[in-house]
Amino acid sequence: MPAVLRLPSVLTHEQAVACSVALRKAIALQATADGVTVDASALQRFDSSALAVLLDCRRTALSLDQVFHVSGLPSRLRRLADLYGVADLMPAAA
Repeated sequence: MPAVLRLPSVLTHEQAVACSVALRKAIALQATADGVTVDASALQRFDSSALAVLLDCRRTALSLDQVFHVSGLPSRLRRLADLYGVADLMPAAA
């Protein structure tokens, strides 16, 4: 079973750095043979910084040879990822 990390309900530019730092640490500590899944279902208020945080999580997971997935990505954030051309970098969890 993959490690599941959860994003907060608010993730804007103001919270992005602290959130990335916390998630990097959690990925390093909780990574499993099945990889890492970031659960974005709690997101209610966010901006494009949430994409930056997810991409940072992906980089961290891949640097540790972990598979990376995202679950519960809000449709508005998925549209932003499509617009910025990064949707393929955030595969949905099974």
